[in-house]
Amino acid sequence: MHEARYWDPGQDGVVHCRLCPHGCRIRPGEAGICRVRCNRGGTLYAANYGQVSGLALDPIEKKPLYHFYPGSLILSAGSWGCNLSCGFCQNWASVTRQYPTRTLTPAQLADLALSLVDRGNCGVAFTYTEPLMWYEFVRDAAPLVRERGLKTVLVTNGFIRERPWLELLEHIDAVNIDLKAFRPDFYRRWCGGSLAPVRRAIAAAAERCHVEITTLLIEGRNTGEEEIRELAAFIAAIDPGIPLHLSRYHPAHKWTQPPTDPGLIRALADLAREQLDHVYTGNLPESWQLPTRCPRCKHVLVRRGIAVTADVEDGRCPQCRQPVNIRF
Repeated sequence: MHEARYWDPGQDGVVHCRLCPHGCRIRPGEAGICRVRCNRGGTLYAANYGQVSGLALDPIEKKPLYHFYPGSLILSAGSWGCNLSCGFCQNWASVTRQYPTRTLTPAQLADLALSLVDRGNCGVAFTYTEPLMWYEFVRDAAPLVRERGLKTVLVTNGFIRERPWLELLEHIDAVNIDLKAFRPDFYRRWCGGSLAPVRRAIAAAAERCHVEITTLLIEGRNTGEEEIRELAAFIAAIDPGIPLHLSRYHPAHKWTQPPTDPGLIRALADLAREQLDHVYTGNLPESWQLPTRCPRCKHVLVRRGIAVTADVEDGRCPQCRQPVNIRF
C-alpha cells in the first residue's frame, strides 16, 4: 500500500477521491470503482503501487504510436485496475488482477529501461491496463525515466480530472488516448463513464506533448458516418496532424458480436481523411505495414515492413517541404 494523491478526508472515515471524474466517496475497508484506490482507516491508498502485471519490450507502433520514434522499441509496463467498465474490454483479466504481479520500485523500472537501450529501447510506456489508475507509481517513475535520457509514454483512456492530468503531463513525452466513441450515450451505457472529460484531456495533452488517438470501431455501436465526421472534426479543430487510429473490434469480455467488417473500417478511415492528415487502420492484416505519407504531396515519409525506414529532413517532407508531425 502507498498513500494516494488527490483525495480529501470526510466524516466517519469516508474519503473523497479526486483523481477521476467519478469522484468516489469510499468508506473504510472499501475501494473505489477502479478497484485499486482503497480506504484504510480513513486514508486513501493505492493498492497497486509498484505492482507490475505486464512487462515487455514492444515495437512502439504496437501502442499504437506511428509518429513518435517510429521503428524503435519501448519497454511497456502495466499494473491492474481501471476506472471504466467497458463490456468489450480487451484486457479484462489484467484489469481484475487475474495474472500474477511482480514488485518494482520506480527507480528499478527506470534502470531496467536504461539497460535495454542497446536493444533499441527508447523509454517506458505505461500501458496494458489503465495507467491513470496507477497514477502514483507513474508519477514517481516518469521523471526518473526522463532523468536517464529516455522517453515516457502513456496509453490511456484519458478519463481523469484536469489538475492531476496536467501534473502528470509535465513528465510525459507522448500519449495515445483511447477515444472510445463520440457520443456521450456510448460512454454512459457501455463504458460507465462520460465523454466530456476525455475531450478535455485530449485538448490539454495536445498543448503539452505528442498525441495520437485510437478508436475501436464496433459495428452498429460507434460506426455511423456522421459520428466519425464529428470525431474527425473535433481532432482537426485541435490539430489536423494528430494521427487517428481506427481499429477493428474483436469479441472480448462480455461482448460476443462478430468482428467489425474490414471494409467498413477502411471506408470510415477514408471519411476521416477528409479532415485529418493521418488516419491509420488497426487490427487488419495490412496495419503493421501502413506507410506515413506527406499530407500534401503523398511522398512516403515512413515506410513500414520488416524494417522501418524514414525519409524526413529537418521535420519536413524532402519533396515539398511540408512540415510533418513526426518525432525522431
